[in-house]
Amino acid sequence: MDTNLAISYLIILIVLLLGSGIFIVRQVLRTRRVETTLSRLQQSATGGEASAKEYYELGSLLIDKKLFSRAIVQLQRALKADDLEGDENIALVYNALGFAYAAQEQYDLAIRQYKDAIKLQPQYVTALNNLGFVYERKMLVEKAIEVYEDALRYDTNNTTAKKRLESLRRRIPA
Repeated sequence: MDTNLAISYLIILIVLLLGSGIFIVRQVLRTRRVETTLSRLQQSATGGEASAKEYYELGSLLIDKKLFSRAIVQLQRALKADDLEGDENIALVYNALGFAYAAQEQYDLAIRQYKDAIKLQPQYVTALNNLGFVYERKMLVEKAIEVYEDALRYDTNNTTAKKRLESLRRRIPA
């Protein structure tokens, strides 16, 4: 009886260790892949031979690493690059740039970037959500409500806009 219990505990321990090991290996491989990509993109950017897409990817990776001021530089380079084509791609860069500014609490600059993205892609729901968030941070509740309503007009299932709109409406006396 005691032997069966000991074996059961041992099996449970082995399964837990195996699961933890697999998780750790996956995280290490994922981190290594991100760091390799980051290194490659930084080399390309410092050499001045990066494409708009590479500047955007580098900026996005820097945002993920919370290196916002460095991300802003790369995203601005993406906007200046000769090969950035299509309103959709330009809007993506403006949105990322707005996100980096907002993360640094430079809300006026973030608003400008989000508005530029929305001007290019009026139905860009992510940029609308982000713009609403920045308006909330600036305590411009009426503008935030208006932007979230626009987002819901384009995407009626937008859970972010629904939640934020509901929260904002509760704050305003009827």
